[in-house]
Amino acid sequence: MSVFDFNQRAWDRLVESGNRWTVPVSSEAIAKARDGDWQLVLTPSLPVPASWFPSLTSCRVLCLASGGGQQGPILAAAGANVTVFDASDKQLLQDRMVADRDGLELETIQGDMADLSCFEDGAFDFIFHPCSNCFAEDIKPVWREAYRVLCPGGSIVSGFVKPIHGLFDPDLEKQGTFQLKFSMPHSDLKLSDEERETWFGLDAPIEFVHSLGDQLGGQLDAGFLIAGLYEDDWGGSEPIDQFIKSFVAVRAIKPTT
Repeated sequence: MSVFDFNQRAWDRLVESGNRWTVPVSSEAIAKARDGDWQLVLTPSLPVPASWFPSLTSCRVLCLASGGGQQGPILAAAGANVTVFDASDKQLLQDRMVADRDGLELETIQGDMADLSCFEDGAFDFIFHPCSNCFAEDIKPVWREAYRVLCPGGSIVSGFVKPIHGLFDPDLEKQGTFQLKFSMPHSDLKLSDEERETWFGLDAPIEFVHSLGDQLGGQLDAGFLIAGLYEDDWGGSEPIDQFIKSFVAVRAIKPTT
């Protein structure tokens, strides 16, 4: 089974278990978004600055690897023309459920974030890409495809995990001690089944530790200009929050020429 197929099924199972990132927004949140009162996160805690969003009225928005009935429906309620693209069919069903429940217009498409060939060049004005490329084996194609499907002057906002967060000893981490165990490049594919079962569970999605060179440099290499950046953590709920902020959010723009 390919990594994509495995992770697709893993996220289907996470929907069934009620994982935090699979729980759809409420009708109350949709009603507020229709009135202009809304916020979204790319990373676990801090809301994305309002200045990072374009005017959403009739804006062509791609929610990239962003299923779950959370971001797409809010953006649709705020006035955007939204397409939600995700690997997991059950994640996309969450978006369809909210759309049907609250009378929203949005499109859902199942696929691989590294292959957006179903979309024409310049098909979107704005891309919302939350912390999800840790489930992609290679993220450089993700940035290239995002660049291609954005119109000139369009923008992408994305979140990602800092690479150091994936290199600590999992046993010690549970005790609040952060000691490096793995070296780059690293992914769950390097672990034995016994290690995966002990630390994460054999059914957990396979994750990849991507370098800052691939995360930030990959966007620059694709042609983007980075226009904003902030750091985030788990909001104080995890021991690592005492030491470092584990997440980064980035705004990037496709130049007009």
